[in-house]
Amino acid sequence: MHTDIEDYALIGDQQTAALVSTDGSVDWLCLPRFDSAACFAKLLGDEDNGHWRIAPKGAERCTRRAYRPDTLVLDTEWETEDGSVRVTDLMPQRDRAPDLVRVVEGLSGEVTLHSVLRLRFDYGSVVPWVRRSDGHRVAVAGPDSAWLRSEPEVRSWGEDFGTHSEFTVAAGEKVAFVLTWHPSHEQRPPLIDPFVALEHSVEDWREWAARCRYDGPHRDAVVRSLITLKALTYQPTGGIVAAPTTSLPEEPGGVRNWDYRFCWLRDSTLTLGALLSAGYLEEAEAWRDWLLRAVAGSPEDLQIMYGLAGERRLPEFELPWLSGFAGAAPVRIGNDAVNQLQLDVYGEVMDSLSLARRAGMHPQPQMWELQCALMDFLATAWREPDEGLWEVRGGRRQFVHSKVMTWVALDRAVRTLEDHPELGGGDLEGWRALREEVHREVCEKGYDPERNTFTQSYGSRELDASLLLVPRVGFLPADDPRVVGTVDAIGAELTRDGLVRRYSTEGEPVDGLPGGEGTFLVCSFWYADALHATGRTKEARALFERLVALTNDVGLLAEEYDPAAGGQLGNFPQAFSHVGLVNTALALFGEEGAG
Repeated sequence: MHTDIEDYALIGDQQTAALVSTDGSVDWLCLPRFDSAACFAKLLGDEDNGHWRIAPKGAERCTRRAYRPDTLVLDTEWETEDGSVRVTDLMPQRDRAPDLVRVVEGLSGEVTLHSVLRLRFDYGSVVPWVRRSDGHRVAVAGPDSAWLRSEPEVRSWGEDFGTHSEFTVAAGEKVAFVLTWHPSHEQRPPLIDPFVALEHSVEDWREWAARCRYDGPHRDAVVRSLITLKALTYQPTGGIVAAPTTSLPEEPGGVRNWDYRFCWLRDSTLTLGALLSAGYLEEAEAWRDWLLRAVAGSPEDLQIMYGLAGERRLPEFELPWLSGFAGAAPVRIGNDAVNQLQLDVYGEVMDSLSLARRAGMHPQPQMWELQCALMDFLATAWREPDEGLWEVRGGRRQFVHSKVMTWVALDRAVRTLEDHPELGGGDLEGWRALREEVHREVCEKGYDPERNTFTQSYGSRELDASLLLVPRVGFLPADDPRVVGTVDAIGAELTRDGLVRRYSTEGEPVDGLPGGEGTFLVCSFWYADALHATGRTKEARALFERLVALTNDVGLLAEEYDPAAGGQLGNFPQAFSHVGLVNTALALFGEEGAG
């Protein structure tokens, strides 16, 4: 049986992450990076695809769980007839090798616990050889090696291709387990002290969280979202993955299952804005620098997404031995959308670099030269149809959002050169003229005067939640009747139980895929922003309250929400959803919440 998506909590070391279920099982972990093959893949299969469960013998779901305040350290507790016990899970920031630490502590009485570890490398397909060495259990298969130890040492044995342990803790007693991965051709890395690692992790996270400048309503939710974004950051490069998972379905049992363990340019401006506004300049600069390295090269080769270090090849394939989350197959690795044309990314890159410059970040060498090259390409390519923001697989169209973001690119280039004439270069007059031309065309071809709304694409009657960004990016003021009409139309046609879908999936959907999907959480945050901008602040705040209430018991959000079934959908946790939460809180309560 699979748990619900919201039954998971996240731990990580800013290079990879694990998902821990309410029954005490680590069901997803890729080592050594977010995009590496999983050694625990029960999330997308079953127990034989790898997991590690520690829980009281005979117990199922925990009694309660929570992160330690302002940290990514997870406490899971069980109340049993014999007493109570806590399992604390964390992944300390690594020196050389990734460590998964699980500390068991007796709270009252005497509780017997059972640990079962099933390592399955290469997404649950490879059963390793396991041997004993100096009190450790050592698992090896191909390039992977993992060492399991406990402090104090507890008895363990092999059974059903797993490593089992059974032990009893009384009040005040502690047993720590450490699982350490390293390449199998290298020597075992130095051992860490799990108890010291726990102490330092709590201190480090709290010190980081204290830098948050926001002090308004729902500060806990904002800080939890920022911690989640930090946890999804690949520390060596500054890249932020969209999610640490692949193939969690957008529809129960459906086929809309994608790999999100990569870095999308579409997230760049909104993520940068959230980090800067909350006071995290260092993280914002690391993200900006990742962006500059990733997009370096010929402007026509700009991709919509890249790997953690800026890798460009992310081939998509399927894993037939995994049944999928609750049977939602196929399970996909890689993402073919990397090959799509999405003209909006040029606007997002230009907007991000403009925002970075306005925020006072030290400009990197060749940054303006890169921006000019992007503009030269966009000046001729902007009329092309593309796959758009949502990476549709149903054919290219003249998406209005893509054209709006073309205008954004031109606008930011013009404003940058106007504010910094010392930069030189560029075609200021040509950019100004083209900016006006793009604006005029969008208002003529992308607007339906009969319904007083912008549309998904030229000549279409369909709507798209990305149109909610029209006032945010400055294309039109929020009080323009066309903006107000668009917000009203999206509220009437794209909402489901008050939450917003990306677009309609009925009939012949633009994405060319069967089935449907849930409401899109970041779009619902955009709707709250648009309501606020158009003077409907009371409605916006009510919607924000509802969206915050959709977070799971530890404050995490997936990509989508199913109002009918009352559950989260899609990859989890989703960076874009948490960026939306932070930005909407700042928009609604920025004045009263500014620290």
